[in-house]
Amino acid sequence: MTAPHGNPLAGGATGPHALHPLLDTVLDALRTGAQDRYGPLPTGGPDTVTAHVRTALGDVLPDHGTGDHEALRTLVRVLAAGAADPAHPHCVAHLHCPPLAVAVAADLAAGALNPSLDSWDQAPAASAIEALLTRALAAEFHDTPHPDALITTGGTEANQLALLLARERHGPHLTVLHGANAHHSVPRAAWLLGLPPATELPTPTGVLDPATLAEALAATPGPTLVTATAGTTDAGLIDPLPAIADLCDHHGADLHIDAAYGGLLALSPHHRHKLTGLGRAHSLTIDLHKLGWQPVAAGLLTVPDTALLAPLAHQADYLNATDDTEAGLPDLLGRSLRTTRRPDALKIATTLRSLGRDGLTHLTDHTCRLAQDFARLLDAHPRFELHAPPTISTVLFRPTHATDDDVATLRRTLLHQGRAVLGRTHADGRLWLKATLLNPHTTAGDLDTLIALLEGSTHR
Repeated sequence: MTAPHGNPLAGGATGPHALHPLLDTVLDALRTGAQDRYGPLPTGGPDTVTAHVRTALGDVLPDHGTGDHEALRTLVRVLAAGAADPAHPHCVAHLHCPPLAVAVAADLAAGALNPSLDSWDQAPAASAIEALLTRALAAEFHDTPHPDALITTGGTEANQLALLLARERHGPHLTVLHGANAHHSVPRAAWLLGLPPATELPTPTGVLDPATLAEALAATPGPTLVTATAGTTDAGLIDPLPAIADLCDHHGADLHIDAAYGGLLALSPHHRHKLTGLGRAHSLTIDLHKLGWQPVAAGLLTVPDTALLAPLAHQADYLNATDDTEAGLPDLLGRSLRTTRRPDALKIATTLRSLGRDGLTHLTDHTCRLAQDFARLLDAHPRFELHAPPTISTVLFRPTHATDDDVATLRRTLLHQGRAVLGRTHADGRLWLKATLLNPHTTAGDLDTLIALLEGSTHR
């Protein structure tokens, strides 16, 4: 399966033979690039990184190609050298996980075969894997006869779909209520969908107060969608889900829960109590490219009944002709607003089969313990102030006696030096450093080293 000019394809019987030497080149470039970078981030800041990339890349579209191996060697190496590597224990700024090797390997197969989940004849096995996976995962969150889930690109798309489905149930005058702690994609989705501007409720303690919500629901006429959060992006906090669900039931409001960060805690016997009430939602957002260790993208929107997904049905004769559907060919267009879609279910299903429930739970529990350990170290350290014990795996802290400007400068200094990648957020009227621990291979020694690094930087 070689083109006339000798450019091999990745699929077919000869695809693996063509890929093998190229993969050797890629893996070598990943290794040398990581050695070039050395730390969690390239040194020098944006201008330095851009200059290195520009020099390595040269002419983006040369008149004459350099060949497969040289192109891969150059681009993959410069990418790795200039990466923020979530596999480094000091890269802890964001909900940006280091993907498992088994998931990345499965993603390679998906890329090589290139199924597109917009019609069965483009993805026969992939569509079956997706159907089995989504229903199995939905059943983990909804104890109902016919739960279902859609694969999404992440929390943003899942939240948008949740608001779209609610709009289709209740009409264009739907009011969306959300806490100030909600992900920014919620009010943006209301804007995108032409709904009235979403109503933001204050969350001075970091979570949605049931009394505040009760007052808002009592003052809101017409259909309402309440969006709660199970794992905020700033501190990993979880709204009081049972009380919120009770209020929604009392006022006849729909409930969507954005559990992109915290949703997979439901698989852990040690942590699922934090998510009591999760299954009472009309829809849930879950991300497996956070506490699921998948390569981006790996999101889910789950619902308690597949009938709730009916508004997404769509017909395009070249993809799901009525007679083909009646003859038994699966109709995939109602599984997404996207047409061409990668088989992201493959890497997820492969990971679940490889690790099993107990393996995935072990990674989750270990990662949450790391956050607790890090918080205890900071709390005991005279040079640092801990905001609060972590709910999931996010730890907020700051140097004692530092100003907000000091905190911001410290973070940027570490970024430019390539020594640590820390996030930032405001809480209680002050700026805090944020460490989101998602690397289950991080050790106690790594945490000690990070604190020593921070302690040294506060002296500068």
